[in-house]
Amino acid sequence: MNRRSLLGLTAVAATASAGPAAAGDAKGAPEASYLALPTVTANAGRAGGGRGVMTVEIGLDTPDAALRTRVGQSAPRLRAAYAAVVQQAANGLLPGAPPDVERLIAQLQAATNTTLGRAGARLLIGTVMVV
Repeated sequence: MNRRSLLGLTAVAATASAGPAAAGDAKGAPEASYLALPTVTANAGRAGGGRGVMTVEIGLDTPDAALRTRVGQSAPRLRAAYAAVVQQAANGLLPGAPPDVERLIAQLQAATNTTLGRAGARLLIGTVMVV
């Protein structure tokens, strides 16, 4: 998925949460349900024996206001869990092989649910790149 698709998905998610039932602040503006997290990086092997870097752009869409607060409070724990998952995926990569994005998404979503203690926050991937 490229960045334009992620931005489009973010706009759709923001529009969907802007309905009359959406929670708002004191001024009545709807809260954004999307939280972008910093890019997660890990060392990976490259063809020819060199070392490379695997980067993953991650965001969370959380329509539930109570869970959204928990996501904000748990952001450091989420980043640590994501770093562990991405490093494990990078260690398992064969040199020159593309990452298994579907498996990575499933593992990151499981890490999200485990860290938050329940399901409800949807993991969104921007870019998975190995350079």
